[in-house]
Amino acid sequence: MPELPEVETTRRRLLPLLQGKPLLRVRHQDPGRYRHTERAEGARLLDLGRRGKFLLFALSGGLEMVVHLGMTGGFRLEATPHTRLTLEFPSLLLHFHDPRRFGRLWVVERGDYREIPLLGRLGPEPLSEGFQLEGFLQGLRRSAKPLKALLLDQTLAAGVGNIYADEALFRARLHPLRPAQELSPGEGERLYRALREVLAEALALGGSTLSDRTYQQPDGRPGSFQERHAVYGREGLPCPACGTPIRRQVVAGRSTHFCPRCQG
Repeated sequence: MPELPEVETTRRRLLPLLQGKPLLRVRHQDPGRYRHTERAEGARLLDLGRRGKFLLFALSGGLEMVVHLGMTGGFRLEATPHTRLTLEFPSLLLHFHDPRRFGRLWVVERGDYREIPLLGRLGPEPLSEGFQLEGFLQGLRRSAKPLKALLLDQTLAAGVGNIYADEALFRARLHPLRPAQELSPGEGERLYRALREVLAEALALGGSTLSDRTYQQPDGRPGSFQERHAVYGREGLPCPACGTPIRRQVVAGRSTHFCPRCQG
């Protein structure tokens, strides 16, 4: 958290507020976590993009401000007790809220990601035209990792995290510990389609806001896809398809939720 739907929702909400405006000042007290921010001061925001879970602020002067929201980060129009950084635009303050302090920000020459190597390793965007079934199947065949671990490593599909990996595996009726290379072409296609469906639905609903409410849209509104979670966060509750209690297990260091019957 946040994952592709939450980061893309944030991008869509911020772009019309910021496009064309100069970034007057960046205020924070953590230069180790928020890198080279003085370079951005005075630059104008040209565009706001996204790659995986990263926000990409295109600035004038050939600069780019890259933001990773971490586990609990998000931009807010109002300051909070967990505001770690503030971007000052004319007549607008944008606050970076991050209770657990895992978020990061870098100001770099546009496209120079040497300080951010993960950006160079990301796989295709799963909601883009470049996310093709054949390439997805090839990625599955090349990996002996459990499906959940492969979905989390960002090389098969950029931006997928814990929530949407669990939900996609449930829709595809695949166990999270199943080795990826053992899937048949038909099973791989089920996962491909389930992943796209889940992400598109979540994006349409503004993402998932969990009980800790760490993710909210910049204006404070929650997402609502959490109301459709079939397995994530529902340990012990009945599977919506068969009634079997949802099980939780740690896979690749992350809590993983699945139905032992539907995904057996």
